[in-house]
Amino acid sequence: MVGKIGVGVLGYSFMGKAHSYAFKNMPHFFSPPPAVPELVSIYGRNASNVRSAAENYGFKRFTTDWHSIILDEDVQVVDNCLPNYMHHSVSIEAIERGKHVLCEKPLGMNAIEAKEMWEVAKRGTVKAMVAFNYRFVPAVMLARELVKSGRLGRIYHFRARYLQQWLIDPNFPLVWRLEKEKAGTGPIGDLGSHIVDLAHFIVGDIRSVNAVTKNFVGERPLPYDSTKAGEVTVEDAFVATVEFCQGAIGTLEASRFATGRMNYNNFEVNGEKGSIEFNLERLNELNYFSKEKEGDQKTSGWSNILVTEKVHPYIAKYWPSGHVLGWDHTFINEVYHFIDAIVNEKEVGPLGATFEDGYRNNVVLDALVESAREGKKVTISY
Repeated sequence: MVGKIGVGVLGYSFMGKAHSYAFKNMPHFFSPPPAVPELVSIYGRNASNVRSAAENYGFKRFTTDWHSIILDEDVQVVDNCLPNYMHHSVSIEAIERGKHVLCEKPLGMNAIEAKEMWEVAKRGTVKAMVAFNYRFVPAVMLARELVKSGRLGRIYHFRARYLQQWLIDPNFPLVWRLEKEKAGTGPIGDLGSHIVDLAHFIVGDIRSVNAVTKNFVGERPLPYDSTKAGEVTVEDAFVATVEFCQGAIGTLEASRFATGRMNYNNFEVNGEKGSIEFNLERLNELNYFSKEKEGDQKTSGWSNILVTEKVHPYIAKYWPSGHVLGWDHTFINEVYHFIDAIVNEKEVGPLGATFEDGYRNNVVLDALVESAREGKKVTISY
């Protein structure tokens, strides 16, 4: 008999929708599941909107008081999809109440918050994971496997770009992601946290950064009164050179002003024996170059691997070979991993992002901010 596990989701919009979908659909593919997620309660500030979300997503009830989800005896898992400034206090309260916590990225507004969250998680008896869902793309899992197994040999370079265009219009409103007191940073935390995590996940810890940030639009219309404008208090883009602890060097770049780029999360790794390259907009594919084929002109060059075979990570749970997965499946894989860790008392890491991973990520984000502000290279101490 498969048991149930009660889930409370904080937030009903973009990430709340994605996470709710994953909890609801995970047992459909991972059968039998470790436990069947029961959608108990969902939180949102707007009563009408959260009521509609609860009905659409299949939650038993809704609330406009997030405390009630943490206090709900039917809830064992609290999924924190709230804005960045609410990650710290809400997640800590949930852990201290004995709830397992899945928290959206970045873990904290800064490394100080993230370290406290990690320390609270270490003292607790519950599982805590940061929702870096791109770890759970099968092609990214394969990329990590190729690097960790030595197929690429010594790693020389890691370069990553996460580019979007949704802020090109200067009349786009001043949403919370553009306010420092709510978001902490702009694309450094929003997009950069993902590529920093992928760098740590695939190559290893970053030792130093040298960053430049830029703001292109200083004011934007207020969301509820377009006749008035508010100040944009975060960066619009950043570029950085980085050095890894094991000796590789590379670059990180993120922008929400990259015209023509919708969700372009791309990385390349170069090693002494080969290279790999990934693009989220083609998430079922991994490009691979091996020096073993270099002497044969007929087969040399890059190969494109369609990561949809049963031997690839997670694929056996889905469709026949060649039937591609989508962005939504990354959340299903993530939720399965977290529920499996809870029910079967497994470790969240190294495949899932622990709160320690979230803290180390925040350390790098803080270093990027400091480097850009001071105009100098910053050496990182975790």
